[in-house]
Amino acid sequence: MHVWDSFYKIPFTILVAYIPVLATVVTCYFSVILARATLRYVEATDKGLALAREEFEREWSPELHLKMERISTTEARIVVTNLAKLSVLLQLLQIRKVTFLVPFERCTINDPLVGGMTWTQDIGKRLVACTGADFEGQVAASMTFFASGRMFRTDWFRFNIQVERGRILRLDASNIPARRVRVLTTREGAERRREFVQAVATGAAPAKASDRGPV
Repeated sequence: MHVWDSFYKIPFTILVAYIPVLATVVTCYFSVILARATLRYVEATDKGLALAREEFEREWSPELHLKMERISTTEARIVVTNLAKLSVLLQLLQIRKVTFLVPFERCTINDPLVGGMTWTQDIGKRLVACTGADFEGQVAASMTFFASGRMFRTDWFRFNIQVERGRILRLDASNIPARRVRVLTTREGAERRREFVQAVATGAAPAKASDRGPV
C-alpha cells in the first residue's frame, strides 16, 4: 500500500518527461534491427554482384580450345574453337615436342575467329617436320591471339602421337587439362614482348619451367 501511495504521489509532469526517453529507447532498438537488416541486404547484394561479375567474365573473357585430328597417314588438321562470345584475331600457332623447351614449328596467322565458331588448318607436313620420321610420344600446341586490344596466349594442349616412316599412325588428345589463357602484357599495359619472343623468335633462350605445359 505504501508503494502504491508513493507511486500515486509522483507528479504528472515527471511521467510526461519520461515519455521522450522511452521513445528514444524504442527508436534505438528498432534502428539496430533495421541496421542489421540493411547489412544483411548489402552482403546479399555484394554476393549477387560478385556472381554476376564472374558470369560476365566467363562469357566475355577470351577462351580458345585446340584440337588435333588425324585425317590420314599423311595429313592432320588442327581445330581451334572459340568458346567465348568475344571475337579474337589469331596470330601464331606453335607446335613442339613436350621434351623440347622451345617450339619447333611456328605458323604465322592473321585470321579472325568469331565467338562460338571454329578455325581449321591442315598441319600434316608441319607436324611430321616437328616430330621427325619416327616418333612416339607427346606433342603440344599453343595459339597466340589478340582480343580487346591485348595479346593472349593459350596454354599448351597435349596430344599423343605415333609417327612411323613419316606416316601418322595415331594422334589422340591427352587427358591432361589445359589452363586458361594468359595476358602477355606488363603492369603498365604495354605489350609483354619478352615471353612472346622467348616462344617465337629464332634462337630464343629456353622458356621458363612454368611454360613447359600443364602439370
